[in-house]
Amino acid sequence: MSSIESKKILLGVTGGIAAYKSAVLLRALQNAGMEVRVVLTQAAQAFVTPLTFQALSGHTAYTELLDSVQEAAMDHISLARWADLVLVAPATADFIARAASGHADDLLATLCLATRAPIALAPAMNQQMWLNQATRENLERLVKRGYLCWGPDDGAQACGETGSGRMLEPEALLKHAQAHFAPGSLDGINVLMTAGSTREPIDPVRFVGNRSSGKMGFALAESLRDLGASVILVSGPVSLSTPFGIECIRVETAEQMRSSVLVRVEGCDIFVGVAAVADYRPRHCASEKIKKHKETMTLELVRNPDILAEVAARGRPPFTVGFAAETEQVETYAETKRRSKGLDMIAANRVGTDEGGFESDSNALVLIWQGGREALPMMTKSLLAQHLAGRISERYHARTRS
Repeated sequence: MSSIESKKILLGVTGGIAAYKSAVLLRALQNAGMEVRVVLTQAAQAFVTPLTFQALSGHTAYTELLDSVQEAAMDHISLARWADLVLVAPATADFIARAASGHADDLLATLCLATRAPIALAPAMNQQMWLNQATRENLERLVKRGYLCWGPDDGAQACGETGSGRMLEPEALLKHAQAHFAPGSLDGINVLMTAGSTREPIDPVRFVGNRSSGKMGFALAESLRDLGASVILVSGPVSLSTPFGIECIRVETAEQMRSSVLVRVEGCDIFVGVAAVADYRPRHCASEKIKKHKETMTLELVRNPDILAEVAARGRPPFTVGFAAETEQVETYAETKRRSKGLDMIAANRVGTDEGGFESDSNALVLIWQGGREALPMMTKSLLAQHLAGRISERYHARTRS
């Protein structure tokens, strides 16, 4: 991607109280050297007027899908082709739902269908609306189609509640736009990852394993790829398709995963161990299916290799990120694991609850590194992966500079 200067930004404004910040965002984008056109939905005009944006931008603020005057200046197809980036800020729950369903019932929704430009959403809504499963599913669908999601932020809301759902401040959205047009933050970086679970055979039909679906690992691989990284993914048995542009090595057991990692780790810059590797395996695997002749059966288990610790203990280790799935004292156990294994960062989450974690489409993480911590609230794993990939990139470059 090239410099942000001279880039054409189509700013979509929808009907939320945060719409007043869109005027500040418009000016910030222009001051950064971009050309901006503004489209307002009917609901947005209850909060801000087209005249405000016209005065600030020096161009017509578009409001109607079928307007003879506006169509004469630039029809909606030309406007869709004009943009280098469509930024919807604020993006309300209603607009996200309509976009997810492919509606073309107003100018902004139609432009989103007609454009080939990337589309970024800056969500803004009440915290309960943000946490609602319908909103999560709608946003998940859009992210899978390639939409970008910038935000939301945490904090006090206009309704008097506090939580996730605030639109990012204009300055933060400007930084996202600048980063979008800048070269990928992980261009030229080689990433090696593990994902999914492992299966340790008891006999030809049974195994010791866990409930990891691989969804978090695969989503993170895509997000790291989107930052420009070259990604190799070593995956245990999952029902997920290999993401585009990612090399995927399929394995079954912890020993196979270890072997696949060790032959590839030499050239990697970042290693991320997302896989839930079985801690133990049966000492012996029966050659035939074990019959239930006895009331009880005893399995002797032996410890599996610790792939993450082995990578982190190398003479010149890559930037190493681990995951910790815990049922209690999540941060305490995660920090102990980070220190004992010599990890650069660890992402910890609680499992065994009704929401998030294994087999779920959503999760929440606490990121811990030397001298730092960040809590990422419950959100879809695709969105969580975007946030996590950005933080991994940031911490990797911070270690490289130091």
